This record gives sequence, C-alpha cells and structure tokens, in this order.
Amino acid sequence: MADNSKEISENLQRAETSVKAAKDMIENEYYDIAASRAYYAAFYAASALLLKEDIDTNKHSGVIASIHRLFVKEGKLDKEQGRNLQWLFDLRGVGDYGVSEHVSAGEAYKSVKVAEEFLKAVLKILGK
Repeated sequence: MADNSKEISENLQRAETSVKAAKDMIENEYYDIAASRAYYAAFYAASALLLKEDIDTNKHSGVIASIHRLFVKEGKLDKEQGRNLQWLFDLRGVGDYGVSEHVSAGEAYKSVKVAEEFLKAVLKILGK
C-alpha cells in the first residue's frame, strides 16, 4: 500500500477551503458558484477517502461509483451520504452548465450543509 498521507491531507484541506468558499459565495448571492464549490468539497473529501484505499481517480463518475461500491454498499457510509454526493454532483451540473436554470438560494444553503456533513463523515472514517 502506498503512503498517500500527503495527498489525503491536501484533499481534505481543499475540501475545507471549498466549504468556506461556498459560504462566501452564498453571502454574495452567487448560488450557482456556491453549489459548485459545495460539490467540490465533497469530491475532494471522497477523493481523500479513496486514496486511503489506494484508489486514485480524478474522474467524477469514477469517484462517485467507487464511493458507492466501497463505502455505501459496505455500510461504512450511510445511504443518505451516497445520495447526497450524487445530489451535489447533479446540482453542480445546474450551477456550472445550466443555461437558463439556476441554483436557488435554498439549494445553495442545503448544498453547503450537505457538503459539511459529508466531510464530517469522511473525517470520522479516516479517524480525524
């Protein structure tokens, strides 16, 4: 097993920074960008968790599928966390690529809460 501790720490730091950035975006009413940053907070946390298992993928679909296969199905993360990760990914699509569709204020606030909960669950699994 490779020593991925530096990469794990860097991903966790990026996750925390992304949560902070999402909150800043909400304060400025940039809800699309807030949702995107909230998703990336969860993505970086998920990536850190996968690195602990020596799985290194930077494709979004690969990270989400691996989290479901290795952590949700195995009961290490509850099903709600798996659904939340997928919801954040889908919402990010609206925020980043929606032409006439936008993330609402309520969705943006929820995305930050969901990302924070996901990060906490990952930190617990990692023993941090």
